[in-house]
Amino acid sequence: MSSSKEEGATKVKGNTPKTSYYDYIIIGAGAAGCVLANRLSENPENSVCLIEAGGSDKSPWIQIPAGIFGLYGNKKYDYAYKSVSQKHLNNRTITINRGKCLGGSTAINSMVYIRGSNEDYDHWADLGCEGWSYEDVLPIFKDLENDQTGGDANFHGVEGELSVVNPQDVNEASKRFVRAGAEAGLSENSDFNAGSQLGLGIYKVKQARGKRVSAYSAFIKPIKRRQNLRVLSNTKVLSIDIDGGVAKGVNIKIDTFDYKITCREEVVLCAGAIDSPRLLLSSGIGNKQELDELGIECKQNLIGVGENLQDHLDAMVTVRSTVPESIGISWRTLLNHVVPSPFQYYLQKMGWWTTNYVEAGGFAQTKYASGNAPDIQFHFTPIFRSHRGKKFEFGHGYSLFTCLLQPQSVGSVKLTREGSQLKLRIDHNFLASSQDELVMIEAIKKAREVFASAEFDSVRGNEMAPGGNVQSDEQILEYLRATTSTVFHPVGTCKMGNDDLAVVSPKDLKVKGMRNLRVIDASIMPSIIRGNTAAATMMIGEKGARMILANQQSKQEET
Repeated sequence: MSSSKEEGATKVKGNTPKTSYYDYIIIGAGAAGCVLANRLSENPENSVCLIEAGGSDKSPWIQIPAGIFGLYGNKKYDYAYKSVSQKHLNNRTITINRGKCLGGSTAINSMVYIRGSNEDYDHWADLGCEGWSYEDVLPIFKDLENDQTGGDANFHGVEGELSVVNPQDVNEASKRFVRAGAEAGLSENSDFNAGSQLGLGIYKVKQARGKRVSAYSAFIKPIKRRQNLRVLSNTKVLSIDIDGGVAKGVNIKIDTFDYKITCREEVVLCAGAIDSPRLLLSSGIGNKQELDELGIECKQNLIGVGENLQDHLDAMVTVRSTVPESIGISWRTLLNHVVPSPFQYYLQKMGWWTTNYVEAGGFAQTKYASGNAPDIQFHFTPIFRSHRGKKFEFGHGYSLFTCLLQPQSVGSVKLTREGSQLKLRIDHNFLASSQDELVMIEAIKKAREVFASAEFDSVRGNEMAPGGNVQSDEQILEYLRATTSTVFHPVGTCKMGNDDLAVVSPKDLKVKGMRNLRVIDASIMPSIIRGNTAAATMMIGEKGARMILANQQSKQEET
């Protein structure tokens, strides 16, 4: 029938598609969608269809941790969206890496397991999102986890599907970075998900037996033989079929064929902060004035769709070293590291192929931070990078990415018309806020402070970026405008809340004005969390599933 390995929709004949029926249609097999599909299909009476635009996750690039180097920008696995010109970044466009396969972005990310700060979720509650405080969500995180690090049981669970482990073979340079923090006032932190985030440490990772654990491998592969679960890959959702405030189903394309799938109960958008608003807009849900200009019939006027785009911004400090301690290809590492690496990995799950790229990192406060929560995050990589755009370089060194955790600059995801086609218009609006500029300048200084530690004396080399000639605040800001980019953590474009820009209700994640359409993914975050967003998005998937199942139970009791 198509390139999709699973059946679930029937071929269009003429202009009238035959219809396949499911109780629940889930759009997007990423962090939230996979969790949701698992939970809804636990009841054999629920027929569930999980739709993913990308293909298989079986590639070694995905399974082997170090394969991350072959994923970013790879059109087979990465949408690699482009932003519009960023007027505060010298009019540069920014590449936005998003996963394009089963598992979504959890199949191409660095596997770091970070939940965010306690304060993040309490802030959501303060914004009117009742039921989303840290006290509310901590048990959900614990239920998802299979923590194998010996973490505090007050903060970690061991009976969930998501394997969280210590890295297999941490590079010595990463350990050196953690030790270096002491001279910069950053003590070692062995668990960023228990108590305070502040300090430096080796990141916990989502892996099992030396292989990547994505949302798909954790939550779908073990249960993919359920007769009531259908997974459609290589399947593009064109629009949601909406009539009178009811989502009737979805219109899809597989290869060159159009199909229609009809839902009996609900359609759930789990396509992420870029594609969830895109699908709402293309289906007639959004700002009526903007939809009218695009020639799209407005089915529900919600001005917040696509607004409130928030993302972490980061910049790089990198040092070249003549000492072959870090991961890198040179004559001195060819025989003792490079050549043996595949054998070490497949036989022992050791060696350079086990690296997740950002092995270490941590959280810190600049002078602009308030309270006890951090305002910057570090991602340390024991690999030499002289320039952001280069994927590979010979030689040795180490790099530190400094991340702005609470950006004040807010962007949007919109549609624009080019002839007969609708195109994405992604505008982060990075560094529009002077506060963001100030924090990022201090972040670079803090990174340099860590690298200035005596711990690095034995491997010290030349700073390649920003470079020794970049010292004043003005020079650092110029460097930031020329090089800074996204950490690939977009959120917030279908935010939950009670204000005019809110798209979904915090109590059930239903799209406002719609009877059976929900958004359950990172786009519902009203504000961005402090840290990598994958774990929080899985939590949203679990909490959303419980909302749906509770609603289902309530309806059954009524009948």
